Amino acid sequence: MNQSKNHYLAEEPIKKLMLKFSIPCIMSLLVSSLYNIVDQIFIGQGVGYLGNGATNVVFPITIIALSIALMIGDACAAFLSICQGKKDAKSAHHSVGNAIILLVGVSILLVVVFFLGRDTILTAFGATKNNLPYAETYFNYIVIGIPFFIFGNGLNSIVRADGNPKFAMLTILAGCIINIVLDPIAIFVLKWGMAGAAIATITGQIVSALFAFYYLFHTKSFKLSKDSFKLSGNIVKRMLPLGVSSFLTQISIVVSLGVINNTLVTYGAMSKYGADIPMTVVGIVFKLFQIVVAVVVGIAAGSQPIVGYNYGAGRHDRVKEIYKVMIKAEIIVGIVATICFEIFPLQIIKLFGSESALYNEFAVFAFRAYLCTMILCCIQKATSIFLQSLGRPLMSMGLSLLRDFVISVPAIIILPKFFGVEGPLYSAPLADIISMIAVVIMMTVVWKQLNLHYGTEVKENPVVEMKLQED
Repeated sequence: MNQSKNHYLAEEPIKKLMLKFSIPCIMSLLVSSLYNIVDQIFIGQGVGYLGNGATNVVFPITIIALSIALMIGDACAAFLSICQGKKDAKSAHHSVGNAIILLVGVSILLVVVFFLGRDTILTAFGATKNNLPYAETYFNYIVIGIPFFIFGNGLNSIVRADGNPKFAMLTILAGCIINIVLDPIAIFVLKWGMAGAAIATITGQIVSALFAFYYLFHTKSFKLSKDSFKLSGNIVKRMLPLGVSSFLTQISIVVSLGVINNTLVTYGAMSKYGADIPMTVVGIVFKLFQIVVAVVVGIAAGSQPIVGYNYGAGRHDRVKEIYKVMIKAEIIVGIVATICFEIFPLQIIKLFGSESALYNEFAVFAFRAYLCTMILCCIQKATSIFLQSLGRPLMSMGLSLLRDFVISVPAIIILPKFFGVEGPLYSAPLADIISMIAVVIMMTVVWKQLNLHYGTEVKENPVVEMKLQED
């Protein structure tokens, strides 16, 4: 590996580096999140709220696909950055080749599983009698695009780690533009309805995947060869643990979505809102929440190559400074998001179609209750990615699971017994408060370790040595 390609990560001012890497990363993830929002807006206007409810039922399969893409892509990106800091060129290019094999193989397997289990999957994620026909149509087309979606998103993380965040942004941006242009044409001009929205989405995903494939022939810090694609158990064993946190974070979201959709349908049917309104509204709230998360994760994931390289090079002083700057930025994002969701919920929900007074009433309450602790959530998610960048998958994974699964899922099940259909909306604030306590505890330990090993090489750190140099 050519040292001159990456040494600037340990030399240039931290704020300058973070802007260079994080802004394109934010744009990439933000644009990626807009896929679903664009569909929701056009479907809401052209099909109605039952169509939006159908997209919420299908949304979890997209998250499952994304979880696999990020597990492999983020693992490879973190591993690649640390290898760059350690000047380990051989492991670097082997990790990328192995990641590509895994992305392609798993995506094909996933398509088969989804098609075989369609009816069971839709039922599990809360399909109702009213929205099921719309969900089936949307599902059939979306699954076709899964391999392209996984390949494009998985490679995107690797492109950023290769030091080209702008191309990573371009890859996702191109696909989203295609989607935005085709959505109104397919829905309103061609009158294809749900099928049109799905076709527009997968066309954009194909374009993004083609951009990512093109980049493989124009890499900067590594060069792929036939040897890169020889599947190595040792490489996979050392690399994949670094992406487990990303995988479990997304999978826990899938579980939460399944539980909350079914809970809202059950308790909604016993309320004045009915079964379809609560599920549709919370699906929209959740996707808007994901837009904020895209900015939060973009800041942290964009900083990952800088954190990994400096940690690999033993520059713990810079690692600590990166975290401080990162958290300040995340707090600002949280404040802005909270102001928007608490003050303008009605204006936001009307973007997705004009519905009944009951619909708007539940929507306003849902925004204000579910998203009132966004600041804490921003800090927690950024810290989880930071720990992953340090090669600490267990801590990162534990923090992610604590918020998105261990606390959220039981809360979604228990709280409706006391608060009815509004109960699940209190699960997020509860999870944010408890997980914030865990953040303070974990970072206190990590901070002491960074101080202890300040000025030493990574190879002198037994924790990292155990994680990265297993037999």
